[in-house]
Amino acid sequence: MVKVVHIITRLDFGGAQGNTLYTASHLDRARFDAALWTGAGGLLDEKAPRGLLTHVTGLGREINPFHDLLALYRLYRLLRRSAPDVVHTHSSKAGILGRLAAAAARVPVVVHTFHGFGFHPLQSPLKRGFFILLEKFCALFSDALIFVSRDNMETARAAGIGSPEKYRLIRSGVKLAGYPAQVSRAEKRAALGLPESALVVTAIGNAKPQKNPGDFIKAAARLLPSRPDARFVFVGGGEALEALRAETAALGLADRCLFTGWREDSGEILAASDIFALTSLWEGLPRSLVEAMKTGLPSVCYRADGVADILKAGLNGFPVEKGDLDGFCSSLARVMDDGALRARLAAGAAGTDLAEFDIDTMVKQQEELYTALLAARK
Repeated sequence: MVKVVHIITRLDFGGAQGNTLYTASHLDRARFDAALWTGAGGLLDEKAPRGLLTHVTGLGREINPFHDLLALYRLYRLLRRSAPDVVHTHSSKAGILGRLAAAAARVPVVVHTFHGFGFHPLQSPLKRGFFILLEKFCALFSDALIFVSRDNMETARAAGIGSPEKYRLIRSGVKLAGYPAQVSRAEKRAALGLPESALVVTAIGNAKPQKNPGDFIKAAARLLPSRPDARFVFVGGGEALEALRAETAALGLADRCLFTGWREDSGEILAASDIFALTSLWEGLPRSLVEAMKTGLPSVCYRADGVADILKAGLNGFPVEKGDLDGFCSSLARVMDDGALRARLAAGAAGTDLAEFDIDTMVKQQEELYTALLAARK
């Protein structure tokens, strides 16, 4: 029996967190004994099966030298006590602390998944350089580095993070069989307070700077006044949600923009929508885009990292350069105003080959990787 410990900073709503929880819960129990370690207070904690979850004192998202050192020591002690065969880390903070602790505890195999990076273009050169240096150092203690997008892999290669021989591409998985969700479009719209005949543009994400929901609101402010039948829907919660609601109210768009907060029926909301939009500035590869495509929605998105892996201009939607609000609004207006184009892009989205994004395929690929790395150690 192979003992595997997954470590992630906190189980909040998000693709990385959902995938990590699914993997730890669905590794082959005949071959793997899985555990999941995380900081306390995550919104998904209650979703973890009994006995799977361990909270690590001090592990949290914010940088705090005292708490971070406490978490590092706690991780080391837990690893020495449990003696796993494999440690698999996720997210930037847990990736750094978890790999350092695993190296100190002499864990045989250490794997890290980049669900995006802790460094990004909006940071100061000094801060960005510091985080890149940390990733380079921790890569020395990694037997494999998993990326969810080719763009992220090339970013790491250009930054000199780890040896390319350690790179693996394993997609962020989605339960593809659940899309498109089987729901009455009219009933779902009625439940959300959306007119049955409305043209609905939907975004899914966390209301935080990375997801850049402000540009989604700016696009709404530009496009809604001349399109009275359209509605913009933002599915997700987060630190800036109330500020976004206040902003749309100040713009006189409160009755045209819906902020649902966190929902467990996002697939059904996609099925009741007409267009998917995403204004993220950096990503691994957003699962919400995969879900939207499997639902058969044309998409207009900023070309953030892995988005360009599957979103092809004129085939299933339009990728737009990050931060190009004019280009984003222009492309979104085209899709909103041209029914024939919208139908063609929808067909292209539904026809996109997404097999590599199946969540059970993701788990199987990780199982195969663990087995191969352990065999190489013998």
